[in-house]
Amino acid sequence: GAVVILPIASAGEVLLLRQYRPSVRRWLWELPAGTLERGESPLACAKRELIEETGFAAKAWRRLASFFSAPGFCTERLVLYAARNLRPAVGHLDADENLRVERLTRRRIEALIRSGRIVDAKTLVGLLLWLRGGVSVN
Repeated sequence: GAVVILPIASAGEVLLLRQYRPSVRRWLWELPAGTLERGESPLACAKRELIEETGFAAKAWRRLASFFSAPGFCTERLVLYAARNLRPAVGHLDADENLRVERLTRRRIEALIRSGRIVDAKTLVGLLLWLRGGVSVN
């Protein structure tokens, strides 16, 4: 299994990653995410991944959804969390990760989705829930 995190900053912006994905040979916009380690709970994994990938920790967590990533060929289930009340934390990227963190407004995210520039499925699920009012900022 794996987790996806929707990190919501105090101003209502969302932290997104610009991550290079060698499999598609391009930079993608993505929500932070990661694979569960053996015996790790989804929430513990989400807390760890948020710090590792963004350099932020969250005080408030809410489970939003659970879904299969690609049920046509694998059994991976993702658990989506909203993370709020962010504060700086010391994170360390994995050696194979090439990414940067960006803070985006609702207007910018809507434009990126409309233009087809956000193409990662797990990210679209999280952002569309947020845009449709399924996730409160407070």
